[in-house]
Amino acid sequence: MKKLAISMLLCAGSAQAADNAALTATITRLDSEMFTAFNQCDKPGQLDKYASYFDPNVEFYHDNAGVTWTRDVMIAQTAKNVCGHYQRQLVPGTLRVVPVKDFGAIATGSHTFCQLGSGKCEGIAEFTIIWRQRGDAWQVTRALSYGHRANQ
Repeated sequence: MKKLAISMLLCAGSAQAADNAALTATITRLDSEMFTAFNQCDKPGQLDKYASYFDPNVEFYHDNAGVTWTRDVMIAQTAKNVCGHYQRQLVPGTLRVVPVKDFGAIATGSHTFCQLGSGKCEGIAEFTIIWRQRGDAWQVTRALSYGHRANQ
């Protein structure tokens, strides 16, 4: 009986690990796609593509710039302050993904923003992104970028 219980626990653990690996792969892909559009948001159609990753009522918290409460305001600020000026780079090996039961996932990690033209990546920050899944569709409902500091 003990061997059966242990075997069942091991199988459940393996299934959960596979589910977590699949979720991490999905969020990694979404992060890459979303920020590819962000990094090219000065090109036709890319800002709209970037916007499509966000819920209309997204909350975006930035320790230096403050809070925006809607996608429209966040995208307008991105167009004004980012497009053609900066690109975001995920710091390799920092992305962590945790499932949220019956909702989606939390992604955390570190990123840098590099100046276009000079290519200087002088700052680093942490991020937290809350992803909601509806069927096969995923959207960001909350995003935080914080702890901005100079690269060391």
